Amino acid sequence: MSTEETSTSPRASLLRASSSPPVVGGGQTIGSVSDKISSIVLTRGTPIWWVIGLVISFALVMLFLYAVTTLFVRGIGVWGVNIPVGWGFAIVNFVWWIGIGHAGTLISAVLLLLRQEWRTSINRFAEAMTLFAVACAGLYPILHLGRPWLFYWLFPYPNTFNLWPQWRSPLIWDVFAVSTYATVSLIFWYVGLVPDLATLRDQATGRFQRYTYGIFAMGWRNAASHWQRYQTAYFLLAALATPLVISVHSIVGLDFAASIVPGWHSTIFPPYFVAGAVFSGFAMVMTLAIPLRAAFGLQDLITMTHLNNMAKVILATGLIVAYGYFTEFFMAWYSGNEYEAFVTLNRALGPYSWTFWLMIVCNVFIPQLFWSRRVRRNIPALFFISLIVNVGMWFERFVIVVTSLSADYIPAAWGLYYPTFFDIATYIGTIGLFFALMFLFIRVLPVISIFEMRELVAETEHEEEGHSEESGEQALELGHGDAVVL
Repeated sequence: MSTEETSTSPRASLLRASSSPPVVGGGQTIGSVSDKISSIVLTRGTPIWWVIGLVISFALVMLFLYAVTTLFVRGIGVWGVNIPVGWGFAIVNFVWWIGIGHAGTLISAVLLLLRQEWRTSINRFAEAMTLFAVACAGLYPILHLGRPWLFYWLFPYPNTFNLWPQWRSPLIWDVFAVSTYATVSLIFWYVGLVPDLATLRDQATGRFQRYTYGIFAMGWRNAASHWQRYQTAYFLLAALATPLVISVHSIVGLDFAASIVPGWHSTIFPPYFVAGAVFSGFAMVMTLAIPLRAAFGLQDLITMTHLNNMAKVILATGLIVAYGYFTEFFMAWYSGNEYEAFVTLNRALGPYSWTFWLMIVCNVFIPQLFWSRRVRRNIPALFFISLIVNVGMWFERFVIVVTSLSADYIPAAWGLYYPTFFDIATYIGTIGLFFALMFLFIRVLPVISIFEMRELVAETEHEEEGHSEESGEQALELGHGDAVVL
């Protein structure tokens, strides 16, 4: 038999299938998976690193409250914003946090509809990451209002003064886009939690835990009718959440594209922002997944297959982001618009050029290391590159916002922006808020979906049994047939 014929033989296909890395490793069973995940919440003691991390995060939250209190008392003059640069750290951080929140919905909804099994081990904390990131992002437009106590004017509530929102304002678009995204993501996250809450209710030993998890489990009894309604609702929510992956950050991109500021007035911004959001969101998921699997011994559940696939997604979206950078340069030259050409050159050669080149290095050059299979299998390299991507995407938002506003049409109106202590304190404080919520989530709710891992393990066991029976039949056939050259 020829080599070409052998490569397509059933035995060769079986060997290739067996050599692919598993989604679940370590010989896990349905019972062991359930016990391993639920023990993080119910039976394990509180690790010292968790206490230290929560204390540090809470201290940063106190810094955030101090910065916000000073802002309320003294006004936004405590920030570094000025006349040409009316948008500073607040909008930069808003766009950055919204981008980080994109991966949760993408992993949960889109990959669910595409039947991607590798999403199972990471979708739960990715969804939680989405909610916490959107919560951090939603604070900045309110703080940037100047009169944040009047934020409810942004909603079309019935009132006697007829103070209806200005529907042509991008601020109104953001309110409805972000609030819709947060609401659907919260419902989708909670619906996915219901079967696991019932599992925790049944396994909990303390009365308070049983009652608390039982209330939020809403009477789940694992009946067939429950599963039927659950599957229907879960897939409907996934289909509803999928368009939000594109719509939310597209609207954020339209905040810039709808203006006439050089460097912003471009139709490339909505798709460019969506690709950048998925890019930074998956980087943050990897940043969280690697410490989690090491801290709780979840290497059998969050395997190298998950990290490898996330690295490939980061590489693919990074190439789209790099293409967006190239398109901006090309259109600035091809359009013949002297203002667009100046803004593009000013980003690369002007007073903020160091932020531009740092953005290029972090978002374009360093992710190219993921072309190497060896790098994609190196845990420290994965963690380091994911952090670099998050830093690079923050600088991308800084370059887009600040450099365009600092040098507008009239040179007499130019001015530079320098962040103050309160700009930096507010930003660092929201990072502390994000991780404080994440630490609390880890200790209260299952960080990995229990019931979905059970289904995956059951399917894996069934496939292994089928493969073993098939390989036995093939061995008998090969024993009576001709020799095969492999």
